[in-house]
Amino acid sequence: MLKNDLSMFVRACNPDFCFMKTTEKQLPAPPWDMETAAERLQLLEDDFNTSEPETIIANFTEDAEARFGLVFLTGREEIKQFLIREFESKTNYKLKLDLWGALKGRMAVRSELEWTDNEGRSFRNYGVQVFQYDDDGLIKMNYLSFNNEEVS
Repeated sequence: MLKNDLSMFVRACNPDFCFMKTTEKQLPAPPWDMETAAERLQLLEDDFNTSEPETIIANFTEDAEARFGLVFLTGREEIKQFLIREFESKTNYKLKLDLWGALKGRMAVRSELEWTDNEGRSFRNYGVQVFQYDDDGLIKMNYLSFNNEEVS
């Protein structure tokens, strides 16, 4: 299986025998047009909204660089540990990504994030992100700047 394949297993059974069938879904990869970039971005948004670090880090290269606000991370494992901490302290996580532009392997994105802390307070983050993807459609660099506001 290629590193950017998403495998889905479909179980097909009949009275005589059962078997597992693998279907592969290729990630959209650069160079982008706006349609394929929007497709790739939607897959990323969907994965983040699962709040599952393993699902999210599958979008990154092994040596990815990421900046989430003031936190700088290198590699899938650091990103995964960061996400685990984030999801322990944030619930009702809802991310919305809006594509501003795409060129070659880069995307400029506006982001909105709503979440609740462990004390029940609601927050919103608004920000901008720049993504650099590798030739296989995996994130090589992700830089996010945002503000945080408590929602009354």
